[in-house]
Amino acid sequence: MIVALLVGAGAGGCSFRMSQTPEVKADGVDISDVTGSIAPAVEVDEGPSDSDLAFARNAASDVLTRGGKDSSQPWENPKTGARGSVTPLASSYTSEGRTCRDFLASYVKGKSEAWLQGEACRAGQGRWEIRAMQQWKRG
Repeated sequence: MIVALLVGAGAGGCSFRMSQTPEVKADGVDISDVTGSIAPAVEVDEGPSDSDLAFARNAASDVLTRGGKDSSQPWENPKTGARGSVTPLASSYTSEGRTCRDFLASYVKGKSEAWLQGEACRAGQGRWEIRAMQQWKRG
């Protein structure tokens, strides 16, 4: 009878955790409950693609050209599903003899969210040329 119980307990598919401290890989994923049969899901954030940035740049140029105070312009890339909006920040200023303005753009794709900061300066015919746009990092 004792032999049957030992064999049954060993073959029953139960698991036992030896340590209460989670085992964490370098990417921050707790792998203490991973059995090896299914890898844990890890979302890879590659950031905005070049085509996503092109849509955001166009929206920035549009909202700055309209010149409305406290306005924003939505954008969406139908190919990647990324979307967001662009909002001018402060008043215009002069840089290298040109009228310029800073803006902030949101970026949303799936579960990824980010902010992009940029600078645009007035070009010919009243349009705004995007001089810089990069992922915003808190100071």
